[in-house]
Amino acid sequence: MPENYFKYLQVSEVEERWGMYITALGYSKIESNQNYPIENHPPTHYLTWNRGRILNDFYIVYISKGKGQYGSSLTPSTKVTEGTCFFLYPGIWHRYKPDIKSGWEEYWVGFNGSYAKDLMNGVFLDHNKSLLNIGLSKEVIKLFTNLIDVVKQGYVGYPQQLAGITVQLLGHIHCFSQYLISHNNDPKQNLIDKARFLIQESFDNVLDMEKLASQLPMGYSSFRKVFKEFTGESPNQYHINLRLERAKQLLEMTLLNISEIAFQTGFETVSYFSKLFKEKNGVSPKAYREAMSL
Repeated sequence: MPENYFKYLQVSEVEERWGMYITALGYSKIESNQNYPIENHPPTHYLTWNRGRILNDFYIVYISKGKGQYGSSLTPSTKVTEGTCFFLYPGIWHRYKPDIKSGWEEYWVGFNGSYAKDLMNGVFLDHNKSLLNIGLSKEVIKLFTNLIDVVKQGYVGYPQQLAGITVQLLGHIHCFSQYLISHNNDPKQNLIDKARFLIQESFDNVLDMEKLASQLPMGYSSFRKVFKEFTGESPNQYHINLRLERAKQLLEMTLLNISEIAFQTGFETVSYFSKLFKEKNGVSPKAYREAMSL
């Protein structure tokens, strides 16, 4: 699970000419009874429930855990649950907050530009539908995590890379919303989707699958059987493969050494990490990084 992080970005003429630029992004985990929002945001972004606020950019906010409330001049105060994303529009008053008892986890990205306006102003999304319940999505979390990784690395040209990831994020959100509208929900599918999301959220930690099954709720033997039926692999193997995929991303996108990557992806030893990585990918982590740099 990522640590709390946010960044506000300067926008140059180059980014404006690109047609889409990112102004802010971040992740916050708000515990129960914790003040909201966390401190050190710019005064222009200060938010209270009583006063609300108005921003100058578009924002996507995704709630991955917990619950709370959202409201705007376009939308009456509405309960928000995990798996919901909502949109903030330039010049539109809004407010939101986590439930004091549950807290929540939120990801967000702010963006603007001529291309962004074409997507958002009625062509891509309906202003009157500011909330979309897209469910617990590991793909959406992965894209938000990629945004944060790219900013932390700060390679030359990264603002354009951020813009591309954000367009991809919008595409995923739109796809999920259309799928949910056009398909009846399968109760078993919903449980497995939630399980996959919970595993994704804890990819860098030791995970007790029996405890996870109890959160669904479902007996472990039934959970393991249904999970393999839907995904083609056991919950534990799925968890390991997620960690190995994350390791590949870190090898490609960061300068972390092999030991640091093993630690960040939850493997107890470098040798065990290297062994599993080679079994899955056919090459060692070092050889994989060298091949990617050619």
